[in-house]
Amino acid sequence: MDAVTVFQAAALTVAAFFIGGIPWGVIVARLSGGPDPRTIGSGRTGGANVMRAVGPRLALLSGLLDMLKGTAAVLLARWVGAGIEVEVLCGIAAIIGHSRSPFLGFSGGRGVSAAFGAALVLAPFAAAILFVAFLVVLAITRYTSLASLVSAVVGGVVLAIQVIVTGQPPALLVFAIVGPTLIWLFHLDNIGRLLRGEERKFGAK
Repeated sequence: MDAVTVFQAAALTVAAFFIGGIPWGVIVARLSGGPDPRTIGSGRTGGANVMRAVGPRLALLSGLLDMLKGTAAVLLARWVGAGIEVEVLCGIAAIIGHSRSPFLGFSGGRGVSAAFGAALVLAPFAAAILFVAFLVVLAITRYTSLASLVSAVVGGVVLAIQVIVTGQPPALLVFAIVGPTLIWLFHLDNIGRLLRGEERKFGAK
């Protein structure tokens, strides 16, 4: 790998981090005249907390915009022909940026929407399966956090099996492992509340 390629990969990864860091939850809430989602609920900027701040319709908009951050980060790398390895790096960088936004003092959401957006490009079949898993767990338990945790693992396992069985690029195995790991790390406080029986259910204020 020559110096130009390394510089390109680094530049794209940094760009993906900043794309992931765009705090759509805060932006949508402010433009609608609602409260900053960081001041209520979990204090995060993800869809569940945005819904508490400004309602389901604007939360859906915010979630879609957050998802597009992951999609855009990967497509940017694909557009310049950087290769699947850099696409994976950009997807991971967008997830990190979403949760550790440089525009919010390195705070943010849980990375779920951005991860799903990246997965739609990198691994659409696994993304479809994890989406179904998310809906099923959410419908049964009403815990958004638990649905995110379970679906992240399901998606990672499905993608890993695809790589091993169907011969897809090995770089995708990195995304299958690192993506769910980040989601779990960014949900540590939720995991604690789930274990203590203190986690808010979907729709709760």
